[in-house]
Amino acid sequence: MATTITLEGLSKHYPGHGGGVTKAVDDVTLRIERGDLFFLLGPSGCGKTTLLRMIAGFIEPTSGRVRFDDRDMTNVSPNKRNTGMVFQSYALWPHMSVAENVAFGLRVRKVPQAERTERVHEALRMVRMDEYASRKPNQLSGGQQQRVSLARALVVRPDVLLLDEPLSNLDAKLRLEMRAEIRRICKEAGLTAVYVTHDQKEALSMADEVAVLTMGKVAQVGAPRGLYERPSSRFVADFLGETNFVKAEVVGETNGQLQLRTPAGALLSSAFDAAEISPGSEVTCSIRPESWRFANGAPDRPGATIKGTIVQSTYMGEVAQHLVELPGEVRIKVFELPPSHLGGGTGPHEERVTLAVAPKDVVVLQR
Repeated sequence: MATTITLEGLSKHYPGHGGGVTKAVDDVTLRIERGDLFFLLGPSGCGKTTLLRMIAGFIEPTSGRVRFDDRDMTNVSPNKRNTGMVFQSYALWPHMSVAENVAFGLRVRKVPQAERTERVHEALRMVRMDEYASRKPNQLSGGQQQRVSLARALVVRPDVLLLDEPLSNLDAKLRLEMRAEIRRICKEAGLTAVYVTHDQKEALSMADEVAVLTMGKVAQVGAPRGLYERPSSRFVADFLGETNFVKAEVVGETNGQLQLRTPAGALLSSAFDAAEISPGSEVTCSIRPESWRFANGAPDRPGATIKGTIVQSTYMGEVAQHLVELPGEVRIKVFELPPSHLGGGTGPHEERVTLAVAPKDVVVLQR
């Protein structure tokens, strides 16, 4: 049965150099809903793996609480938490068959032979590896070994599934295939799963909810689309894909749209926190490269237009990536699908263009 996980003021501190303290995790409070695929996302050293290991019980918190539903698990040993763990390395026994690897946790729990056989078959069928039950790990591909690792975690019927960068050892094509498979498996099993990664696209394409971490703290929590389209800070905007930062001054507000003055010209924004904005404020706007449109003299959707010059283009097949210089020595990236403003193809060239951006895509940041 799926479990709700609650982290209450969770911290992990280590002694630092010169008598100081290193805060690997610093006062994190999160609620992970029953049945969610929840991602801990952030750069190396942000505390996401430490947080996962405190949920698993492998690391004791300096302060705070870990709860599974209404049970306080903070001081419960790992083997009594009923969690399943999937590691970055597959950690399969090379001398055992696939079925024996999957059955290992059940043998430790002294599950009777008949039930053990049934549950191993059920777990392998769920990850679509039942026909490989008699093979050894070295006879499998990387993707197949990761499926076996998943089956081993699922066979114990955990309350919580924990995944520590499980796809990082796979090549790009296999990673894409396994993203959909892991989500399917978690949803079919009805599990609450916590997944650690530094791969933004992995999180955006798989998660129900994402917590973006930096320096041991939670920078923002939300659904993938909400985080990408409405980041709350410069860090989150920059970490979740590519973006352009444009400095602006708030001129006023009309009909729910903020009027902005930039070195390159006027912009409108409907993506802002009204409580924190006042005329004269200096702000930074985050505008994704794919949000710009070539207006060809007139905007193709509501919003301000800005004139600029394409100074560099890169042809990527279905999309072109342009570097556009705006007035005020501001340079931005613009993604164009399908490509048409390419001059002589990939490389430097100069072409005067007019760009438009919808107010909802101009996100006003104050930090």
